[in-house]
Amino acid sequence: MTRRRVLVVSNEVVGARMAGPGIRSWRLAQELTSRHEVTLVVPNEPELEVPGLRVVRARADDDAAIGRLLGEADAVVTQRLSPRLMLRVARSRVLSVYDLYSPVRLENAPAAREAPAGQARHERTVLAANAVAEEIVLRSGDAFICASERQRDFWLGCLSALGRLDHRSFRRDPTLRALLDVVPFGIEPEPPAPGPAAKGVLRGIGPTDTLLLWPGGVWNWLDPLTVVRAVGSLRERRPDVRLLFLGVRHPNPRVEPTEAAARAVGLSRELGLLGEVVFFQEQWVPYAERGRFLLEADVAVSAHLDTLESRLSFRTRLLDCFWAGLPIVATGGDELADRAASRGGAVTVPAGDEVAFAAALEGVLADRDALPHMQRALAPLREELLWPRVAEPLARLVEQQGEPLLVPGGRRLLGRQLAARARWSLEVRGGAGLAARAAATLAAPFRGDGSRT
Repeated sequence: MTRRRVLVVSNEVVGARMAGPGIRSWRLAQELTSRHEVTLVVPNEPELEVPGLRVVRARADDDAAIGRLLGEADAVVTQRLSPRLMLRVARSRVLSVYDLYSPVRLENAPAAREAPAGQARHERTVLAANAVAEEIVLRSGDAFICASERQRDFWLGCLSALGRLDHRSFRRDPTLRALLDVVPFGIEPEPPAPGPAAKGVLRGIGPTDTLLLWPGGVWNWLDPLTVVRAVGSLRERRPDVRLLFLGVRHPNPRVEPTEAAARAVGLSRELGLLGEVVFFQEQWVPYAERGRFLLEADVAVSAHLDTLESRLSFRTRLLDCFWAGLPIVATGGDELADRAASRGGAVTVPAGDEVAFAAALEGVLADRDALPHMQRALAPLREELLWPRVAEPLARLVEQQGEPLLVPGGRRLLGRQLAARARWSLEVRGGAGLAARAAATLAAPFRGDGSRT
């Protein structure tokens, strides 16, 4: 085994409250410490400690700070860096491994399609900027990881379209696992700890109520409205049922509340459910405390829109349900819901079908034997997806030697990205914002290859 100096750069907050990207960076960094010397870079003041893991603060788009840290590294693992820095790393001997587990463009596409006329142009601009950044990632990375075989098929197609599946890749490894391998989001080896959470604690949720839990954020590519309507239709037949959304406001203060969350709150109010049947936890539950809510809940609910994002998603909210043995009723079509349903740990229904969702909920709640059977069925999935097991391919990838990589059209890509960012600045911040961005770009020193650092 070759011990390497690995830099893991998180694009999201890592701390007491974390979203999926922050959790993934944090746990992958921990697993890599068993074989490598690891530094985790986080955009916030470090709050968590792990023996053998160095944690430093810097934003992923801070080229100067990240550049200094890269000078001490053999490999870097991240979702993305700034476009300039990704192109610079490609020319170096630092091995770059980019994490493609969250297809950002596919997640944001529904927002662009459904946005009001005045906002649609802005959403299209965001998609265009993300598209260029994604192309730079795929052209400049030495290796990549994703969360499932479905995702791997998709990303292999993207890499092939960009000419990355060349003779060198096949000669090095005919399976192409050395270029792109599967590293699922994982599950904690230690079981969750019980304790009081919602029942008899949160106002309106009694100690004997039946608790349905939406165990994650309310993103625009999800479908909370179908769940709210389904629960509303059960109100007369199951007056004991309560629905709790576990977190609305993102732990990163720069992330605005989503339109989906606002619509879910509005619909709950319109149907007379808000604060009586449907409840929203405004602040995210601390990461270390989420197990109490999962163990206390009776059934988890998850619903999404019928989009390509669903086909390629890897719903981390469902992994927590596997961890806690919490039965699931969900929209079918995504990797984890379908896998849980095939094992008997979940019931899936068609997208947008509130009648089917309500019937599925009523069925599992009425069958005395259903919930224990579903709990037992989730145990094998938990064992298959433990963090030490799923991180193994990444530990092997970072042991490869980095070689300078020629990125065709690098200057052109950088120009396109700068233009997309300029359009975004103009639309969001007006002329003053565009001027400020131009000044910052011009202030960046030129490199010998004609780009700016």
